[in-house]
Amino acid sequence: MKKVALGTSSIDIAPLVFGGNVFGWTLDETQSFAMLDAYLDAGFDCLDTADVYSRWAEGHQGGESERVIGKWLARSGKRDRIVLATKVGMDMGEGRKGLSKEYIIAAVEDSLKRLQTDYIDLYQSHTDDQNTPLEETLEAYQRLIEQGKVRAIGASNYSADRLDEALQLSQRKELPSYSTLQPHYNLYDRHEFEHELEAICLKYGLGVIPYFSLASGFLTGKYRSREDAKGRAREQFVNQYFDARGERILSALDEVANAYDTTPAAVSLAWLLSRPAITAPIASATSQSQLEQLIQATRLELDQPALDRLDNASATE
Repeated sequence: MKKVALGTSSIDIAPLVFGGNVFGWTLDETQSFAMLDAYLDAGFDCLDTADVYSRWAEGHQGGESERVIGKWLARSGKRDRIVLATKVGMDMGEGRKGLSKEYIIAAVEDSLKRLQTDYIDLYQSHTDDQNTPLEETLEAYQRLIEQGKVRAIGASNYSADRLDEALQLSQRKELPSYSTLQPHYNLYDRHEFEHELEAICLKYGLGVIPYFSLASGFLTGKYRSREDAKGRAREQFVNQYFDARGERILSALDEVANAYDTTPAAVSLAWLLSRPAITAPIASATSQSQLEQLIQATRLELDQPALDRLDNASATE
């Protein structure tokens, strides 16, 4: 499989990142191990998780996903075949949050322990911390890189102004620079990335690994109404998409998927992969059939009429 560069880092990955939010949440340990094995066997190699996954679920404290991945790595012995990405900064409770040097230095040790590894390939600022100077955060990452605990760093959920400021600061102060951006971006959620962040990513050569690539499952066509989502694990995430624009997008996805004899999920990801700044979308699967749809996307090249149909249906006002 052809690899793609992970932004300005020295790391190459296959063009699809497995989203680890499902591990220990909608997938138990045994199911998670099976999906991880299947993903790797299909030729892919990058896992994205975060220390906070899946603290939103009832009874969870955070760290569930990292623990599952760590157990799989320990039992499988496949650490050298995986590009491992995790994130820091979201609220873990009891005041554990943010991007101060002290907190990052402590949090990385917790993640390393849960992941049962001695290094993280891509360590990402999960959300901007405006109470901490950007320079302090980058200095923390500098220490971790020098110690061999982190290979490259990335940002997630940064505004265009703050991302640009951080990148300029790295150059000016000769500090580690963010190699990647993980934005909220998909066929429905287009405006913020395309109108503010995309140009910065192209200017600095950042790798872009968007999350919610399938809009919490909405773009798979699995949920056609609020009733379909009612009582499901992703109900709180997907309800926002049930509007006239969402219906137009699903209709376009159905048309293109039928024309290419594939699925709306594969078309959605193939559209993302056609975008000039995108390196590899992040997506999750909870079954072999879902994983196969993700794999199909990396082999699917949409022609211009198909891309135009999707762009027109998803155009923002």
